[in-house]
Amino acid sequence: MKTILLSIMLTGSTFLCFGQANLISYEDIRFLLHNNLMQADTFLTAKGYTTKVKDDKKKTREYILSIKGGTHVDITLRADGKRLFIDLESNELSQYNLINNSVAQYINKASSTPDMQTYVMKDLCTIYITSTESPQFDPLKRDYDMQIVADKNVTAFN
Repeated sequence: MKTILLSIMLTGSTFLCFGQANLISYEDIRFLLHNNLMQADTFLTAKGYTTKVKDDKKKTREYILSIKGGTHVDITLRADGKRLFIDLESNELSQYNLINNSVAQYINKASSTPDMQTYVMKDLCTIYITSTESPQFDPLKRDYDMQIVADKNVTAFN
């Protein structure tokens, strides 16, 4: 009986751990900022994102991930020289919580406003997070826009 209960608990915890496998975490952001667009293509495709727009001339990429329940995560990557800029738009609360819980201690109260929170990670990036009401006027859903700007000393490897 104990082995059956233990195996059920392990199986359940496995499903819970893989529940956020497709969402972008703080470690994923660090990886993306330090690597070029080609590696970002491979990385995000492996996470389950589909390429929406790939423009080599402007050095931009757009990816989309549709999640059950009508939520989505859209990622836009833009390379400016060797620096990478990330714009992450989502209406998935888990995506917001995953990033916000990782960077909550780095809040910059001087530059934050009621509409926008600013988080500064020394020697990595600055994250600007805005939260607005959903256009469908659903009180349980909000739209989150996260702009990640790499510091000037963080460059992508070729």
